[in-house]
Amino acid sequence: MTPAAPPVRDLLDLRGHVALVTGAGAGIGTGIAARLAEAGAHVAVHYHRSDAGAREVVSRITTSGGTARAYQADLTAAAAVHDLHARITADTGVPDILVNNAGTYPLGSILDVDAADWQAVVTANLTSVHLVTQAVARGLRDAGRGGAIVNIASIEASNVAPAHSHYAAAKAGVVMYTKSAARELGALGIRVNAVSPGLIWRAGLDQAWPQGVSAYTDATPLGRLGRFEDVADACLFLVSAASRWITGTDLVVDGGVLTNRAY
Repeated sequence: MTPAAPPVRDLLDLRGHVALVTGAGAGIGTGIAARLAEAGAHVAVHYHRSDAGAREVVSRITTSGGTARAYQADLTAAAAVHDLHARITADTGVPDILVNNAGTYPLGSILDVDAADWQAVVTANLTSVHLVTQAVARGLRDAGRGGAIVNIASIEASNVAPAHSHYAAAKAGVVMYTKSAARELGALGIRVNAVSPGLIWRAGLDQAWPQGVSAYTDATPLGRLGRFEDVADACLFLVSAASRWITGTDLVVDGGVLTNRAY
């Protein structure tokens, strides 16, 4: 029998859930971690190298009355991912929410990118998504629980940008992996979706790339760049009861820039 819909006041309530947000020490990840914590989840704030950003996010969450803890791991190594999952489970319980946000965003032309650089980008942006998804899904299967996974892709998965062939290919892989995982994991009660952001503002972007900021702002119907919170709210929706019958989709969060004519 189809379960009754929860009341509206409970749709975004994540109390009692454990959320792992990868790459949460910088950029979009900080906004996602903060928003899920605000909704009541205990948040595992993952970082790879420097812990400064992750510690700041944890401090911000706890100061606001939420709960969070920072965890270090190299997500390109299966053993490290397994250990990360085990540490979170031991500390707070099995994570039943996952946002795969970690990745890299380098530039490199097709003529110049060597095999090692190509592999590094694919591993950081695509292989890591599989390894963490696999660990979390196995944990939920063994616990007999369902969950929700969101993979951060990009509008570059379907919209070509110069010098981003490796990144665009990896993110396109993330979108198809999301659909495959949704198909396979649905029987376990695990929903899997993707969010594809457009250009998101960060400190210093206006000075570093003024022409790009101006061009994007002019091209989007909503007339502005995205903010961390715009992506975070899309993730909150997709991991919450508000999206309980949504899986295998890619939610584009780009201010409408892809509505532009191709010719």
